Amino acid sequence: MAFKKSVVVPLEPADTFALITEPHRLRRWMTVAARIDLRAGGEYRWTVTPGHTSAGTIVEVDPGRRVVFTWGWEGDGDPDPGASTVTVTLTPVDGGTEVQLVHDGLTDEQATRHAEGWNHFLDRLVSAGQQGDAGPDEWAAVPGNLDELSSAEATLAVLQQVLRSLDTPDLAKQTPCAEYDVSQLADHLIGSITSIGAAAGAQMPPRDASAPLETQVADAAQAALEAWRSRGVQGSVPLGSSEMPAAMMAGVISLEFLVHAWDFATATGRKVRASEPVCEYVLQLAARVITPEARGFAGFDDPVDTGTDAAALDRLIAFTGRQPAAV
Repeated sequence: MAFKKSVVVPLEPADTFALITEPHRLRRWMTVAARIDLRAGGEYRWTVTPGHTSAGTIVEVDPGRRVVFTWGWEGDGDPDPGASTVTVTLTPVDGGTEVQLVHDGLTDEQATRHAEGWNHFLDRLVSAGQQGDAGPDEWAAVPGNLDELSSAEATLAVLQQVLRSLDTPDLAKQTPCAEYDVSQLADHLIGSITSIGAAAGAQMPPRDASAPLETQVADAAQAALEAWRSRGVQGSVPLGSSEMPAAMMAGVISLEFLVHAWDFATATGRKVRASEPVCEYVLQLAARVITPEARGFAGFDDPVDTGTDAAALDRLIAFTGRQPAAV
């Protein structure tokens, strides 16, 4: 069975094609993270929502006109990667570009589920064409099954929304971390992502310092999280000359992403849009990582009292020794 749908995106075909095929543009409407080798025979891997990653092979590329790729889901395999095919055809029309998507090779049940997904994301594609960015995706806000890695992907989406809005003048602004301005905090964050990724065997890409901060962080996070998805969180991983439980190390990723999202936002007058369940989960991870013994060694100040009725994000920020705006 096939799912078919067409929408009109208010952009020229070349710009619409870029929204559909370039990682930094896919993140504006469809994916949390994306990797793609855009050539016949090239592979792609898209974390569509936390805990749900599609993967496959590019079959055909006609820039500005058509792209064909196999489709399937890692893990649950419903369908398996490579078991179905998506064809996207672009046609110039009055008012922009008609995007026709045909998803072949699905069972009736799979077609019903994918119809819901494609309707959701094609609507977001139109919004991205209209506004440049479809904004936070409600489907990414609360993963169905929160664990160390789905939480990392959900908090990465939160962080990227903050970073994406930053301008060049923001880079020199002081963050709540006394030793870092925005640019220096980004250096620190990418260093942390690199170290955590290396613990899972990630092959980290070279950093493009000329790219926007959101792209630099996303490229590093893509490689690190892909390695952790491949490795899993069982056993232990190296930490300097010792070892650390892998689940705890993976939990640090969410802490880095969400707390530093708050740091960047506070420094530049932005807002952090993170769901209460995700913030509660990261607070639980923080309690496992920032023990009283580790607090001074890891550079965290004493926790700030907020009261139990404070929002989870405020309690998390206070637990790290920062002063939430609400306190």
